[in-house]
Amino acid sequence: MPTLTRRLVAGTPIAEAAAQARDDVVEEVDLGDGRFGLSRGPFLAYERQLRRDGDEVVEELRYRLPSLVVPPFSWLYRAALHRPPRHGARPFWAPPEPPDARAANALGGLCLLAIAFGYLGALLTQTITFSADELGADKAAQGATLAAVRIGVLAAVALTALADRRGRRRVLLGTAVAACVGTALTALVPGMVALGAVQTGVRGLTTAGAVLLAVLVAEEMPAGARAYGVSLLSMAGALGVGSALWVLPLADLGEAGWRLLYALGLIWLPLVWWVGRHLEESRRFTAPATTTAGPAERQPLGRRFWLLAASALLLNLFTAPASQLMNEFLRDERGFSAARISLFTILTNTPGGLGILIGGRLADVRGRRAIGAVGVVGGTAMTVGMVLVAGWPMWALSVVGAVVGALTIPALGVYGPELFPTGQRGRANGIISVLGVIGGVVGLLVAGFLSERWDGLGPALALLSLGPMAMAVLVIVAYPETAHRELEELNPEDRPPAVPPVPPARPASVD
Repeated sequence: MPTLTRRLVAGTPIAEAAAQARDDVVEEVDLGDGRFGLSRGPFLAYERQLRRDGDEVVEELRYRLPSLVVPPFSWLYRAALHRPPRHGARPFWAPPEPPDARAANALGGLCLLAIAFGYLGALLTQTITFSADELGADKAAQGATLAAVRIGVLAAVALTALADRRGRRRVLLGTAVAACVGTALTALVPGMVALGAVQTGVRGLTTAGAVLLAVLVAEEMPAGARAYGVSLLSMAGALGVGSALWVLPLADLGEAGWRLLYALGLIWLPLVWWVGRHLEESRRFTAPATTTAGPAERQPLGRRFWLLAASALLLNLFTAPASQLMNEFLRDERGFSAARISLFTILTNTPGGLGILIGGRLADVRGRRAIGAVGVVGGTAMTVGMVLVAGWPMWALSVVGAVVGALTIPALGVYGPELFPTGQRGRANGIISVLGVIGGVVGLLVAGFLSERWDGLGPALALLSLGPMAMAVLVIVAYPETAHRELEELNPEDRPPAVPPVPPARPASVD
């Protein structure tokens, strides 16, 4: 096990603080005689011991993190443990409530898979303007392809429903492998129809993967850190999208340069294999609870479903065209090259990671609804402003919109896994994804038609922004607050059965 050693001057405030049980990145229990053990924290093994050596106090700390807690978090934990403890004060990067080793291991592995899914799911959007040039497709054909590919989300419903029966881990790893292979096959397509057909399958796989990632995080993380877990997943997914942007300049190597980006889909297979070796099945799936809630106590799942489905549809009316048509907007209306598109997207979207991190922490500490509504309204307004202006204001509005809009991702993204019982969680979220995709298809078709009629994407997005504004109203007036509540409290169907008290034994009669 890694060992950290500090020598402290006896009697100093630092030495006196070290003599107390830690409550920051780890919660310790005092075992006496200067020894401290693990009460709660993301460690497979943990022990800390103090001993007096003349005028000094020697602190020795040994610990072992799970296999899937990889850099930079393994480095951050080491740095946090090596510094003097700040009791009750957790670093900004740490979860508001410490997870156990199993949850930390799951979160690390799921974030690695999110990077892969982010890359695989982003390629069509980032490359369609280049593939269309080689394959002879106009702007209308591009919009139709982007819309038609979304039918693949129907496969996600079947996969997520299968995960409710067979297990999250097995289905998740299978979708990841299939998505890598399907992405590589896209590099060989002879025409636009074939590209759309193969990417339809990939879209279903990546959509199912994204749903199952969120489900697993919600089922593994503690109640006070579920939004934090979703925020890390989102940041990892954004890193995957960013990796697609890093290699986007390959599309400028020639008319067929975009095919290289799809061929690179195979590089994620070793990562999927390694995560699969260490990732465990969801603890809530392996130990399903017996339904104990009576009819009057059960939550209105139908109302919850339609609330989240309507929200997904309204939001995607705007976000789908705003993201899918952005490269075409930058290339045609602003005259950007592939390299400049990559630079613009990386520089203006990367600060969104700050918004994701802040949103996840605030959603766990302060609550989901207000943070989510602010993110929806602010991010939408900034995006509309960005496509209506040019020059440096476009860059500035894109940065602000990325940060503010990112608050929405963890604050509202955690609701889907939270508001359904274990046996329905995958299927319900898969169907919600379908309805969200329907909203995205409508938005893409409307934006494509109006941008041609109005000679620009900006006015079309301004009209479609009414969708997320209506969603923000739903969030404030109809969403329940779920912060700090266990999944079993939110879903009485998952409560374990009450154990009837054992009646006391009757005393034996004395003859």
